[in-house]
Amino acid sequence: MLDKVVIANRGEIALRILRACRELDIRTVAVHSTVDRDLKHVRLADETVCIGGAPSTESYLNIPALISAAEVTDAVAIHPGYGFLSENADFAEQVERSGFIFIGPRAETIRTMGDKVAAIKAMKAAGVPCVPGSDGPLGDDPDTNLRLAREIGYPVIIKAAGGGGGRGMRVVHSEAALLNAITLTQGEAEAAFGNGVVYMEKFLEHPRHVEFQVLADGEGNAIHLGERDCSMQRRHQKVVEEAPAPGITPEQRAGMGERCAEACRKINYRGAGTFEFLFENGEFFFIEMNTRVQVEHPVTEMITGVDIVKEQLRIAAGQGLSYRQDDIHISGHAVECRINAEDPRSFLPSPGTIQQFHPPGGPGIRWDSHIYNGYRVPPNYDSMIGKLIAHGETREAALARMRGALSELVVDGIKTNIELHRDICSDSAFIRGGTDIHYLEKKLGL
Repeated sequence: MLDKVVIANRGEIALRILRACRELDIRTVAVHSTVDRDLKHVRLADETVCIGGAPSTESYLNIPALISAAEVTDAVAIHPGYGFLSENADFAEQVERSGFIFIGPRAETIRTMGDKVAAIKAMKAAGVPCVPGSDGPLGDDPDTNLRLAREIGYPVIIKAAGGGGGRGMRVVHSEAALLNAITLTQGEAEAAFGNGVVYMEKFLEHPRHVEFQVLADGEGNAIHLGERDCSMQRRHQKVVEEAPAPGITPEQRAGMGERCAEACRKINYRGAGTFEFLFENGEFFFIEMNTRVQVEHPVTEMITGVDIVKEQLRIAAGQGLSYRQDDIHISGHAVECRINAEDPRSFLPSPGTIQQFHPPGGPGIRWDSHIYNGYRVPPNYDSMIGKLIAHGETREAALARMRGALSELVVDGIKTNIELHRDICSDSAFIRGGTDIHYLEKKLGL
């Protein structure tokens, strides 16, 4: 097993990694910015290193500082968590070149899957169904682009090849708007990602967001852990996630899950990953692969009993997979609510000091968070302060437990979106299951 690991992240995921390391008797190094010295995982880690100022560019995105922290503490590996540098191929490459283990996929895999055009090409070669589209970057010939759109059928969506997080996308409903939309998206993509390449896909009007969790050892062995439904979104940002996805049959799960596992074998994938799909009219359409642990991994852990972060650590240590596909069984249902420090109406971040905090409890309730009474939420980072997860024998039982847990959760001194989650979990359409990715925005009038 790994001797010592640098946790190159902050907040709840850093604490989650630390706990997994402790269970495997791995020593930990918590790196932190100047405003994060009082984070819970920093207080609990075996060693700590301050790597820079509050701006993430000076600390959590500072590659030389992170590698130096591993060097001065004699660590053997670096876990990037999610966000920040977790899907940065250059970071993974520099970690490995410096003699450390990157707890994640190889740099070339991250690079391929981070380029949406290359990822779609790789998935098609692996037999994973994709959204009908341009099958590559759009060129500069207007007639060719107009012809492609007619063949695909309106509406279409123009996407940045290097995009993510809902940025670099534009929906086009008519031929008259197409060429201008391509030009605008190319300019935005170049400015945001340093890559002006765009491609075209059919725009599905009422899809759900269904994703499959995979684990692979980089030696040709791979399994899937079933699917999650992440359709409750606002501006392409997930708000509520659940597993398994309502209405997905065991046959659909087994069939698409095995396709994802087989794709991992073909690209020699290493570590934890997620295949994201749009699901409409009984069909799956691949949109991207996330080459890291997901924010919503706890719902999969709750229904399978698999500790995904511990599996990441074991794979990085060269121990391979602890499970075969036949070992994976779905038990019950789990729901996760992302608790954010934000204004519940404007959704603007709400940093400040937490004056009163009370976490919920009871059977089937899990609270993943780094906050405590007196903790100051800084204005420098993502607004998520915790994840509330409820598990039950059925979806109805899980939602009932979630409603109870939300009624117990107290976070005072700052604004939060707890009330929004209470509303969602009491919404009749959500309770029925199967709402599409546009439902929440329509409900909120956005």
